[in-house]
Amino acid sequence: METGLSSYIDLISNTGFPIVISMYLLNRMEKKLDKLVDAIEKLARI
Repeated sequence: METGLSSYIDLISNTGFPIVISMYLLNRMEKKLDKLVDAIEKLARI
């Protein structure tokens, strides 16, 4: 039982960090893309 729990913890540790970082970066990129779209729309009105 101990080795099973240990392997699950290792799996979560190894895959959890990249997933969290990816979500963080995608969230930041989405906000910047929204600002870029707003700026392009403002330029299109001129």
